[in-house]
Order: sequence, then C-alpha cells, then structure tokens
Amino acid sequence: MRYMLLIYGSEARTALMTQEECMALMQAHAAFASEVRKRGLLIGGEPLQPTIRRGQTLITDGPFAETKEQLAGSYVLNCKDLDEAIEMATRIPDAVYGSIEIRPVMEL
Repeated sequence: MRYMLLIYGSEARTALMTQEECMALMQAHAAFASEVRKRGLLIGGEPLQPTIRRGQTLITDGPFAETKEQLAGSYVLNCKDLDEAIEMATRIPDAVYGSIEIRPVMEL
C-alpha cells in the first residue's frame, strides 16, 4: 500500500540553522532516500520551497489556520502496512525537529 509521509517543520527554525546544520540535514535526507530506494519502497517525494518570502507578496486562497509548522516536503513509499510506514516515518531526519503525517494514498 502506498503512503504519503508529509514532513512539517518550522521555517523560522530552519532559517536559523547554520550552513553546516543545513548540509547535515540534507545529507541525512540523502541517506534516508538511499535506504528506502534500496529497500524498494521509494515511489517519489520532493522538498518544498519555503512559504515565507522576504520582500515579496504572498498570495493565498481560502481560509488557512495559523500554524507554527509548515509543509516542508513529502515522501511517497510503498509499504506493506501502516506499521512499516510508521517505522519509516521515524527515520525521516525532520522527525526530530517537526512532525511527520502519514496518509494512505487512495488507490483509484
């Protein structure tokens, strides 16, 4: 079954990270992606650009709740069950600083 693992974190916290901390986080994501690719679980995933743009207008559509965390990216994994999806979510580097939401993908 496919699961989307949504990565949430604080953009304000990320903005305060040193270059070394950012590089370490990216290397940890590369290691995670390599692991799930080798296990045959990785279907897709992408990091997202920050929502906050200094000096630029931000246009939104709809009512949005004020949140302390923003969607930073996602992975789509083909896991045997929810337990395996939870296990893999705990290995996502951002789980230490933010939260990971696990959603089953609707099969059409």
